[in-house]
Amino acid sequence: MTKHAPPQTCVELLQQMVSFNTVNRISDGIPFVEGELAEHLESVARGWGLKAERLEIPGTGFNLLVTRQVDPQLPWLLFDSHMDTVSVEGMTVDPFAGAITAGRLYGRGACDTKASGATMLWALKTLVAENTPSQNLGILYTIDEEITRTGVKTFLRQQLDGLDWKPAAVVVGEPTSCRLVTAHNGTVRWQISTTGRAAHSSDPSQGRSAISDMVRVIDALETQYIPQLDAAHELVGKAQCSINLISAGTLINVIPDACTISVDRRAVPGEDATQVLPAVESVLESLRREVPGLCVTQHEAQIQSSLSPDGNQEFAGHVGGVLRSLGLEEQPLGAKYGTHASDFASAGFPAVVLGPGDIAQAHRKDEYIVLDQLEHGIEIYRSVMCAGV
Repeated sequence: MTKHAPPQTCVELLQQMVSFNTVNRISDGIPFVEGELAEHLESVARGWGLKAERLEIPGTGFNLLVTRQVDPQLPWLLFDSHMDTVSVEGMTVDPFAGAITAGRLYGRGACDTKASGATMLWALKTLVAENTPSQNLGILYTIDEEITRTGVKTFLRQQLDGLDWKPAAVVVGEPTSCRLVTAHNGTVRWQISTTGRAAHSSDPSQGRSAISDMVRVIDALETQYIPQLDAAHELVGKAQCSINLISAGTLINVIPDACTISVDRRAVPGEDATQVLPAVESVLESLRREVPGLCVTQHEAQIQSSLSPDGNQEFAGHVGGVLRSLGLEEQPLGAKYGTHASDFASAGFPAVVLGPGDIAQAHRKDEYIVLDQLEHGIEIYRSVMCAGV
């Protein structure tokens, strides 16, 4: 494990966090890749007089929960930040150096979303150091957000019941440029497969190309399904759908008998995500009637719910008031991406999204955060921590 001295500034804490490779395990195949970072945050938090607790996920790793309890009778406000990142493949900067140039800190996760995790912890540190009154506070550092959300799902379904408190509300840290986000899209992701008949490429007539059949499927989706999407929400815009992965073939001289595409559908707040596959199936059924022998199958979808502002209006108004008191914009926004906020909202907890950094700088080959955003993040989180629920 990489050893770091206790950080003296929030910038230094973020540099330390960036130095840990936490590329999501499904991308890199490394089990519990967040482990060393979690251990470091645990050590730092305890060094500052905070309680740090490992919430075990058998066979996978653990979430880290950092807390400050001031009065058992007061409500709890929970902050959430994931520790994993997307792949570093193709990056043009050292992904783990945390180099600072022209007021920017570069590295994988610097923006999404280690900056939120660093500023949350630093804000909590200042409250402890100054003995500033606040409500009961927790910071949940979760694993595996970028792919399957194992960390937050396990927390809500299993770990939360083992605590002697429940959050009154949740602030999810993501790069929102320190603007309040109260609504975001959900996702429906699934695969569609075509099955053909393999044959030697010297006589294609003896086989049936699954790729050729998939071309017909893609054309049907892009001409008959995607253009007809009309669901929309005033904060997030129009529903979207795209085909982003394709896999087929075994050898250059073999007619392929299988082809699979992966589809990404963004569902807006208020839209029934469970009706996405049935709507696509209707298009595919029409195609089956048009193309004799077509064998096309949809596979089970992974559905992440959207975040509706209907469930967080009171808390959003409260956080908006904090922003207003700081001279910042309080008008809530919507986001086209998804976050843990929808998981918390689905479990019955009012949740908003708020954090330093611009989503435009996330997941890119030279990911960075502007250092001024860190200062804003600390000020905002600290103020929200002190403002009650």
